[in-house]
Amino acid sequence: MIMEDDEEEPPIAVEINETLDLAPPTPSDQSDQRQDIVEAPPVGVTVITGYLGAGKSTLVNYVLNTQHGKRIAVILNEFGEEIGVERAMINEGDGGALVEEWVELANGCICCTVKHSLVQALEQLVQRKERLDHILLETTGLANPAPLASILWLDDQLESAVKLDSIVTVADAKNLRYQLQRHHDLSSFPEAFSQIAFADVIILNKVDLVSSEDSESALEELEKEIRNINSLANIIRSVRCQVDLSKILNCSAYDASQVNHLEALLEENKSLTTRDLHDSALRTLCICEPRPVNLDKVRLWLEEILWDKKYNMDVYRCKGVLSVLNSDQLHTLQAVREIYEIAPVRKWRTKDNQTNKIVFIGQSLNEEVLINSFRACTAAAF
Repeated sequence: MIMEDDEEEPPIAVEINETLDLAPPTPSDQSDQRQDIVEAPPVGVTVITGYLGAGKSTLVNYVLNTQHGKRIAVILNEFGEEIGVERAMINEGDGGALVEEWVELANGCICCTVKHSLVQALEQLVQRKERLDHILLETTGLANPAPLASILWLDDQLESAVKLDSIVTVADAKNLRYQLQRHHDLSSFPEAFSQIAFADVIILNKVDLVSSEDSESALEELEKEIRNINSLANIIRSVRCQVDLSKILNCSAYDASQVNHLEALLEENKSLTTRDLHDSALRTLCICEPRPVNLDKVRLWLEEILWDKKYNMDVYRCKGVLSVLNSDQLHTLQAVREIYEIAPVRKWRTKDNQTNKIVFIGQSLNEEVLINSFRACTAAAF
């Protein structure tokens, strides 16, 4: 049984003195705005997703009601279920222009609903006079966060103003096992699977509703099931989504400079084996190769897997570090669906284990094919 989110008391709203100027900006205004945006570091965006009733709205309300001392904007990316906050109104302006009304709350947060253009809303948001600490984007009713990742992660028009910080999935500890087991042997996977697969952080919510009899063992088994799908995500247990905000904000999950954290994740997963799972299962798989690789060959290899589906594998996420032939630079690899990025980060250190390590999260992953095809990218294969 899937339970709806509990009712929440609405946060206290305060009047916004600043009004949205709908008049077209002058060239000098646009220049000043661009200069301000370029000079300021980008604002991190956390995407919040989760299965119906898991507690997304409870998490948003927790942020909106908590005295955390941060100026956080919350964007509701669909006109739909209520979350207990006095919603901002959305109207179609002249010529179809989008008009947002931002509701400001007593704890410094601001909130709005976006019915149409998310990009436009983000651009308006970062141009506000008050500097934001963070942006939360709740994907109400959106099963797959990958399209949002593609917009926020590598969008040339936005990258100077905002950046994708992480994808946070809220999971219902009481009902998740039922949701997963019900579809475990099917070739198509429901939202619960894809949301776990794309997550950087998983909030295992409603742990207090798990049967008190041996509840710790039940939660450990549930976490094991989650890690079989996505072993790279950080799992946080919670009651009513009351979590330490430092664990879900400023994670820099897509920042190539966070290579130490990435290496630690890959080291934990290098011996991962999931051979006991069905070949078609959505799971995590890690491959390693000690010999340096040709970067052009790796790009072609990735594009065949991600774009051409050459080996009939459906890759959701991919993270790795690469040892590149004729380069002293450690390269990081990240991919979300068809979009990937390979970036040099720093020089290899003497103490580093200079080995290629790549973790895949996806469906119908074939470990032998991945190892052999990647091995063809090494210098020894030329």
